[in-house]
Amino acid sequence: MIGLVMAGGKGTRMNLDNEKLLLKYKKPIILHVIDSLKDSNCFSNIIALTSSNSPNTKKLLQQNNIEIFDTSGIGYVEDLTLVLQSINNSVLVTSGDLPLLDDEIIQNIVKYYDPNKTWTSILVTNKFLTKLGLESDYSIKYNNQICNYTGISLINANKINSSNNLDENYIIIDDKRIAFNLNTKQDYELLGTT
Repeated sequence: MIGLVMAGGKGTRMNLDNEKLLLKYKKPIILHVIDSLKDSNCFSNIIALTSSNSPNTKKLLQQNNIEIFDTSGIGYVEDLTLVLQSINNSVLVTSGDLPLLDDEIIQNIVKYYDPNKTWTSILVTNKFLTKLGLESDYSIKYNNQICNYTGISLINANKINSSNNLDENYIIIDDKRIAFNLNTKQDYELLGTT
């Protein structure tokens, strides 16, 4: 399995002077996410997707000998589709802005991988997110409840030829390690209280 870390976004909702993934929570958040994937021992390879939107993040990753895949930076879906079309393997994709991610939750998620399913998105319930004091712009109704995307997916890249008409499956895991996604300054301030 390959670990892909999305690290090429603009982070515009944070309204920062520097790049969001360079914010520190013990160490730069992007390195925390990469280390969590490494420490899980689940991946033959870990690749960070960067773009011209995140030059300082890319520089930090290169300084730490992390493999880079440059994308256009047009958008999450477009960047991810580009790299998936060049991979013939099972993949775990994660956002680079999950500061509480750790090796144990990664190992738990990887156990859900089913090669017969093309795409499985990991969700948290809106009720759980609200309890943590968080909000998300990306919700869906699943299992008669409002759920939110965590930015983590399990993908069989062998079955992908485009992002159109994918049969998406869902798994709900209410765990703050994957629910805590940095999208706003308030999220980052809240992180200091966890």
